[in-house]
Amino acid sequence: MVTAARPRTKKPNYRWMLHAGLIAGAVLMLYPLLWMIGSSFKPEGQIFSDLNPIPTSLDFSNYIKGWTLGTGVSFTTFYLNSFMICAGAIVGNLFSCSLAAYAFARINFKFKPVLFALMLGTLMLPFHVIVVPQYIIFNTLGWTNSFLPLIVPKFFAVDAFFIFLMVQFIRGIPVELEQAAMVDGCNRGQTFLLIILPLLTPALVTTTIFTFIWTYNDFFGQLLYLNNERKYTVALGLRQFLDASGQSSWGAMFAMTTLSLLPVFVIFLFFQKRLVDGIATTGLKG
Repeated sequence: MVTAARPRTKKPNYRWMLHAGLIAGAVLMLYPLLWMIGSSFKPEGQIFSDLNPIPTSLDFSNYIKGWTLGTGVSFTTFYLNSFMICAGAIVGNLFSCSLAAYAFARINFKFKPVLFALMLGTLMLPFHVIVVPQYIIFNTLGWTNSFLPLIVPKFFAVDAFFIFLMVQFIRGIPVELEQAAMVDGCNRGQTFLLIILPLLTPALVTTTIFTFIWTYNDFFGQLLYLNNERKYTVALGLRQFLDASGQSSWGAMFAMTTLSLLPVFVIFLFFQKRLVDGIATTGLKG
């Protein structure tokens, strides 16, 4: 006896609910940013009275007022100072961290495992623990109120994260390539420059992006060592809008904060693929 097949019941599709929840979460997370950008185009009196992130009209007076700052030092100086410090930090990290990573990955020397473990241990050391000793050293050298404390340490491989990143990448490069180069007459330095460094490009790009973002967004270190207004960076320039007497210029501060996000956004937008590839290939080759 043949029984009739039961009709299949269609399972409810919850995908639209998932998408709706994700969209709602994204809007909730982006609302403060959108409100800040919209407030930068509003008059001072409407910023906190109107919570709608979309301004009724575009008023660029906050941008003009914020850029000139009214103190004789414009944000042009702050951006130049920030880019100068970022450039020095990037060059220092690329130079020192690549050399240190090559030594840990390829050269056998005494106490290498212990030194590598100590280097990784510095990742768990809070920055505030070494602030006072560092400040005493730089103050003794007469480097305070200059860019030197923010740039020079980068040339001594102080960022263990980037060293570890490059070590993992170098370990994935076949040793036979270096051996073939040495058979052709290359020494260690030539092997590093001609073989390892070109293949290390994804990790170097990742180091460059992270160094720029972290240095550009740094506030505490720059506040600690920079005292002259003409040497302020963008992060310190934004602090100029906050007045302890309650006369803070919120519209100008929101306008300059919006502009301060552009360099980081542009860097991430154009180098997103290289950043993801660098981290992914480094992780796979560990």
